[in-house]
Amino acid sequence: MHIDRQRAYARNLRQHMTGAETLLWSRLRGRRLQGFRFNRQVEIGPFIVDFLCRETAVIVEVDGVTHSDARDVAADARRTAFLTAKGFVVFRVWNSDVHANLDGVLDGLLQVLESRTRGRTPSPLRGPPPSQER
Repeated sequence: MHIDRQRAYARNLRQHMTGAETLLWSRLRGRRLQGFRFNRQVEIGPFIVDFLCRETAVIVEVDGVTHSDARDVAADARRTAFLTAKGFVVFRVWNSDVHANLDGVLDGLLQVLESRTRGRTPSPLRGPPPSQER
């Protein structure tokens, strides 16, 4: 029963994304960021993460003012610890950064994604490794 409620909640979150999530999703969806595939509002254990690149195990969390008081910061730390223990990397970004500096956010995210793929065979949907692009 709990799983059904969580799945319904994730579906609701996909249908009602914040402005910052919608903006970021417009640049992540359909492999638009160098061929990396993302899913949105994905259930991982007891949590629902904003965006997930399964190929690299990178999670993107878009945080607003609700993540700024001490209790919420502590909850986010517990959440990050759980996800990290499962092998994920959590890339956190503020709503305001997505709105004010989307290209900078995407550049930072791309660095994290590429650092997780070094030593692996690149996806055929992505271009050559960064060292060969220049």
